[in-house]
Parts: sequence; structure tokens; C-alpha cells
Amino acid sequence: MKSVSAMSPSLFDLSYPLRADMAVYPGTPPVVLKPLCTIELDGFAENRLEISSHTGTHIDAPAHMLSGGRTLDSYPLSSFEGRALVIDCSSLPASRITLSDLHPFATGIKGVDFVLLSTGWARFWGHERYFHDYPVLHEDAARWLSGFTLRGIGVDAISVDASDAENFPIHHILLEAGLLLIENLVSLSSLAGRSFRFTCLPLPIESAEAAPVRAVAYL
Repeated sequence: MKSVSAMSPSLFDLSYPLRADMAVYPGTPPVVLKPLCTIELDGFAENRLEISSHTGTHIDAPAHMLSGGRTLDSYPLSSFEGRALVIDCSSLPASRITLSDLHPFATGIKGVDFVLLSTGWARFWGHERYFHDYPVLHEDAARWLSGFTLRGIGVDAISVDASDAENFPIHHILLEAGLLLIENLVSLSSLAGRSFRFTCLPLPIESAEAAPVRAVAYL
């Protein structure tokens, strides 16, 4: 995939395309995409699509982890767009993104609605390594971010929690603070250090704890 896939001179796609052989979280059923009807046989084309609500670039609501938590359909559309800041975390010496790593960006974070963490892990998309050892927030850093008036946190990795994490502590810290989580973003490295308008509109699924999104940057 190109570093930034341009859809117009100022509009950039931060989402993975949905396809039958795409990477999914370990244990998640694979994507099913096959024809129901064809132009040759039926006069029109129609496909059958079966996916997990956490397939590809997607957004998590509190209901994903919290009993009685808020679902995506309860949010106004304005919750899924706003100013975003990409923070480059790809050169950090450890697999944990600490409070000291984020503190220099405090002023910038105060002026945005979404913080997007560019770990560089998107380069492993399609490979087994994508599912392991990706950088994640330290619990103190997650608590610190939850103290800002943010709408969401995004990452270019499979999860905000480590693959061997017990009880998903980072999910719980951020979701309990009411933040939305966008996972499996792509092309963030090309936008590191930049602030821009960001949209991550989910499919309008009733009572959804998560849903695929088309994440877009407006520069």
C-alpha cells in the first residue's frame, strides 16, 4: 500500500480495503466476500459480505468492553469527526509508549479531538508479525490521555492492548473515560506531526459495540 493514498489533492484515505484474504484478529472468522448474483446470469451484480464488527480499520465503542457501555448508534455524527494530531511513536526504544514520550505533545493534544499514534506497525500488515510485539500505551500514558477532552484515540496496529495482555487494561482505561478507539489505521507515518481534520464514520449498525470505518484525513 502506498504511504498515503490520495483521493483528491487534500483528502487522504487512512483505511484498509475490505477483502476476502485480509488480516483479521487471531481467532476472528475470516472475511467472506463472494458473488450472490452476476450480470451474466442475473442481469445485475450483488455480493455477499460476512465480517466481524472489528474487521479492518474499525472503531470500538465502550460497549465493546464495558457491560452496559455506550454503543456506536447512540453517538451523534459529530463524535466521529474533528481535529486530529498524529504523534510519531515509531522510533521509541521500548514497546510501551510512556507518559514521558507523550508529554512534549501536551499543547498540541489540547487543541485536537483525536490523537492518532503512528507506531510504524502498518508496515507488517499481511504478515504474522503484525499481530505481535506492536507498541502500545503504558497504563499511565493512557490515563493521562483520558484526562484531555478528546473524542478518540487511533492506532496503526491491531489493538490498543498488547497481544498477551490480560483483561485488556488499555481498552478499559480509555473506554471507561468515554473515548472511542480506532484500530488498524494506515498511512499515519506520512502525517506524523501534522494536525488535520479527521473523520471515522462507522456503519450505522444498531446497538453496535464496534464497526468498520472509512477513516479519512482532510489536509
